[in-house]
Amino acid sequence: MNFFKTFLASCLGSLIALIVLVGIVFILLVGMVASISNSNEQVIVKNQSVLHLKLDGPITENEVEDPFEDLPIPGAVSATGLLPLKKAIQHAAADPKIEGIYLELNILMGGYGVARELRQAIEDFKQSGKWVVAYSEYYSEAAYYVASAADKVYLNPEGDLEFNGLSVEVTFFKKLFDKLDIKPQIFRVGDFKSAVEPFMLDHMSTENKLQLNELITDLHSTIIQDVAASRNIAAQRLREIADKMLVVDTRSAREHGLVDSLFYFDQVQQELRNRLRLTSEAKINFIKYNKYKRSVNATSTSKNEIAVIVADGEIYPGKAQQGEIGSDTFAEELRKARTNNCVKAIVLRINSPGGSALASDVMWREIKLATEVKPVIASMSDYAASGGYYLAMACDTIVAQPTTITGSIGVFSVLFDMSSFLDNKLGITFEEVKTGDVGELITVTRPLTTAEKNIWQKRTEQIYEGFTSKAAAGRDMPVSQLKAVASGRVWTGTQAKEKGLVDVLGNFEEAVKIAATAANVADDYKLRYYPIPKNFFQTWLGGMEENTQAQVLQQELGPFYESYQQVKKLKNMQGAQARMPFKLAIK
Repeated sequence: MNFFKTFLASCLGSLIALIVLVGIVFILLVGMVASISNSNEQVIVKNQSVLHLKLDGPITENEVEDPFEDLPIPGAVSATGLLPLKKAIQHAAADPKIEGIYLELNILMGGYGVARELRQAIEDFKQSGKWVVAYSEYYSEAAYYVASAADKVYLNPEGDLEFNGLSVEVTFFKKLFDKLDIKPQIFRVGDFKSAVEPFMLDHMSTENKLQLNELITDLHSTIIQDVAASRNIAAQRLREIADKMLVVDTRSAREHGLVDSLFYFDQVQQELRNRLRLTSEAKINFIKYNKYKRSVNATSTSKNEIAVIVADGEIYPGKAQQGEIGSDTFAEELRKARTNNCVKAIVLRINSPGGSALASDVMWREIKLATEVKPVIASMSDYAASGGYYLAMACDTIVAQPTTITGSIGVFSVLFDMSSFLDNKLGITFEEVKTGDVGELITVTRPLTTAEKNIWQKRTEQIYEGFTSKAAAGRDMPVSQLKAVASGRVWTGTQAKEKGLVDVLGNFEEAVKIAATAANVADDYKLRYYPIPKNFFQTWLGGMEENTQAQVLQQELGPFYESYQQVKKLKNMQGAQARMPFKLAIK
């Protein structure tokens, strides 16, 4: 009897496995067909079309090809690449078949550097004489900042609009670590290097409060000035509306001039028909961005190339992963661009809060070598802080948005002593045998000795001295002057320019123009982006390999797997870091 039960269970398991396998193969085949179809499909843009920009997903610097983006998969949201999106908007401005843009935006999944780049793309599009209409049921603060650049801003009558200034919230973990018997061992240089404060305090330090207050005040000032110009409202009046939160509902949003009308979706459609000179029953020729972008082809036959090397994410040693900057991958791309005679200039597009100090320095060296051969221009996005600034400081010219967050020239080192946690909570103990006075310098299984702590502090100070001296040389200023604006303090792009850390306030296109002019190819060049983004299947296969490794570890470690994951996460923060002093959540 037991034999038949086991046999039937095995058959059932095999059947389920077969069904799953067939499903996976089917999905892959559909994806391959869709990918081939998309690449070969000739996109036909109809006359009197409206470019529909529905920005409801994350916005990254570049984007990964997704063969399933046109399929109606529930809950699937693809990331939108900022640079390809701006290119499509620029193309639409000159496309006679595009009448205007319909912008649909609720919550912007990007920072204020990205937001300002989008605003400028919309403003440039309007210079062609075409219109932009924005509509939403709810505008977050950042979403409204982008939408306010449109000719008309509409809001659902029962929706909402957030316009009450900016705030920053910092999460602190000290009490959690106290409960878990985890002891951070911290080494830092500079009064403002507050990335480690969440591990050692349960509140903000006076220095951190000061820098955050000045940061968001300057950032908000730029937002107010931009919205005031777009909406034709006095900046002082807008500041009063935000400070006193006079917009509490849709009616007050309209009364104070932040929106033009309170419309339902059908009323917005009728407004678009009127602009297109259509009858009330006519269908609007909407063309979505993910389709329209396939009609945007590089037509330049120039032999002069400007290489755009994208650094998007936190900085780690080794090969790059999706959403991370790997020093090996980045350095290799720089070497290729430096030695390629067709590449006349390099633009580094940086969107990074920093990370590993060593990895940052490895990439800095390659940037420095590249500047000896051809122009290298830095273009800052949302962040170019700490390790992100480390990349920029070797460039010939640094271009940032006023809303970019940069600086944070400082270093910290942190190691987590988890010996009490492992002993008291898990019953795991360790013992070390060593040949000298100093043991393993990167460890979570015991506290550091006094001698080892002194070594770590000295290392941290040496890295800081290297960071500041190289930054001073790159900015052509005395080290003492550079250190006066360092100490780990963050600045907006506007503040950074005033302090000499940034050369030009502008967007990505401005950086490209500077690069082309410096290389004497201003009227004859083409852009190419590196690293070339992995396609969907490369990303999927890489993820499958990682998942397989994770499954093996989970089977081996059993109930200790979650603890292993936490230890691994903490270990990524260990060692010398050139990292922004906090994870910004500006609201």
